[in-house]
Amino acid sequence: MKKLKFFSKLVFIANSLAAFLLLISYLLPYVPPKSFAILSVLSLGVPLLISINIVFFVYWLLQVKKQMLLSLVVLLLGWNYLGSLYKFSSSKKVDEPNNLSIMSFNVRLFNKYNWKPNKTTKEDIIDFIHRESPDVLCIQEYSRGKPIKLNGYDDFNGRYVKNVKGGHAIFSKLPIINSGSLEFEDTNNNAVFVDVVKGNDTIRVYNVHLQSAKINTQIDYINSQYSREVFLKRVKWAFQKQQSQVEKFLEHKSKCSYKTIVAGDFNNTAFSYSYKKILGDDLVDTFEKAGNGFGKSFDIKFFPLRIDFILADKRFKVNGFKTYNDISLSDHYPIKATLNLNK
Repeated sequence: MKKLKFFSKLVFIANSLAAFLLLISYLLPYVPPKSFAILSVLSLGVPLLISINIVFFVYWLLQVKKQMLLSLVVLLLGWNYLGSLYKFSSSKKVDEPNNLSIMSFNVRLFNKYNWKPNKTTKEDIIDFIHRESPDVLCIQEYSRGKPIKLNGYDDFNGRYVKNVKGGHAIFSKLPIINSGSLEFEDTNNNAVFVDVVKGNDTIRVYNVHLQSAKINTQIDYINSQYSREVFLKRVKWAFQKQQSQVEKFLEHKSKCSYKTIVAGDFNNTAFSYSYKKILGDDLVDTFEKAGNGFGKSFDIKFFPLRIDFILADKRFKVNGFKTYNDISLSDHYPIKATLNLNK
């Protein structure tokens, strides 16, 4: 570092900080938010930290400086993280007999309060679902009141938390033989589940909506309304609530012997404690198996945030995955996975 010019020294100091933070972030999936909440907040910034370290690596590489090794080594240590952030391969799509398609979509109450200026957003969402026609549809923030009519779905399981504006529903083209709800305490969030029959198999499908920090994601709004202290306080609180919700979910899931699919809005990234615990040893992230690009599922400017997931039992073959980030019907983008039990 002694041979570096003053500006390069400043760059390397910034590089060292970014590399250190990324290295620390590798511990996040193993640190319960209740034990160290402030560290868990860092999980939201992991995509940015990875991108920054790639930029630093390229910067030093172009100058043929050995300082490039710092970010390179840290990135290589977290190689598995890169697969969660970005998939270089094209989307996989395999058509096979007995494929099963699962869609997850946070519809934001079907635009009940006119967040989107388009007055036909509700009808547009319904038309989109009819076009894609998944076998099982998991909806978060399903509005109360008159049930939504979806052609081709003979049954659905809607469960609501008491005294809130919306809930969550599962629509199915497959026979539902059992259904239920996990009521999370002191929150508008919860999880619902159904057991569906396909051929000779009974499959458990969970629709999970974990705690949100309830923060407006517009950068100018955050800068004007939220101090850094308030922002951190809200996120820490949300992640601690998520831990409790995940613990309740895992206790419920442990009693099920069926092949399981977990879909929903986790309100956290693939670098978080909540995601890691839900994924466990028996599920796979269908985006990592068959998706491509960043898989951005939340509408926030200049930031590839993936907080919606479809996790499937390892006994399924993942034949496809798609993120519909070319449509703007909610603050989330719908995602769909295609699975098959034929080995």
